[in-house]
Amino acid sequence: MSRDKASTMDAELQKVFGCPVPELYEAAVGHDASPALARVLELRSFLALAEEQVARVRDRVHADMDPDRDMGELSADKLRFDAQWLDAALEARDGYRAALGELLRTMPPPDQQARPVRLAQLRATATLAPSAAPAPPRAGAARARRP
Repeated sequence: MSRDKASTMDAELQKVFGCPVPELYEAAVGHDASPALARVLELRSFLALAEEQVARVRDRVHADMDPDRDMGELSADKLRFDAQWLDAALEARDGYRAALGELLRTMPPPDQQARPVRLAQLRATATLAPSAAPAPPRAGAARARRP
């Protein structure tokens, strides 16, 4: 994923978790990593990728509109396509930012996140009272038919 690329939510993640994003990725591979951290980092990776797409389209449009560029090279169709692409990339970015923000607001604080817990297996035992009489032989047995 986009673990090495920066995202606009990295400062917020560092504030919430108390350590830089690369350390969060290291913690996420540990055996006691919380599912919430894994989801946060997955969304963060998607966000970083969407933001990279936004930047690529922006840079392409800026290069096409450079004042030193030959006006004969301008293409309205290309610019329309780039505008559609940019719109899609911005929509994806906004969606990932909203989802990540919502997850950060609703998840338990990092120091209180659930950890796997081992429970002792309980055994149910029962003993008969000493005064209980044994069942008579053939108790509950079906009677044979007599002709």
